[in-house]
Amino acid sequence: QVQLVESGGGLVQAGDSLRLSCAASGRTFSRYCMYWFRQAPGKEREFVAAISKSGDNTYYADSAKGRFTISRDNAKNTVTLQMNSLKPEDTAVYYCAADWSLALPIDLRDVDYWGQGTQVTVSS
Repeated sequence: QVQLVESGGGLVQAGDSLRLSCAASGRTFSRYCMYWFRQAPGKEREFVAAISKSGDNTYYADSAKGRFTISRDNAKNTVTLQMNSLKPEDTAVYYCAADWSLALPIDLRDVDYWGQGTQVTVSS
């Protein structure tokens, strides 16, 4: 079993930056492609970013391109999401997720593991 725990969320103002972290348990972290999703109140959970097992390839939703950066440190079993130039529409619960394969667009039902989520609130 893989356990994922997000941290780093908080309340910030538009234009600010925030760095989210996801810590994974076990020693099989590098076997998984990692994702960040987010879910705003009343909306469906949506894809934000993904990174390959080695970290060599990254993918972003159009809303995240140019502002967000996903990275991973397999030695530390962590994946991060650096968010810059935050906008009010970025307000959501952000979820870290792990999957055996990296396929976009991704079906949420195919995700193997989910973190509990961390709240990001951006005020204007």
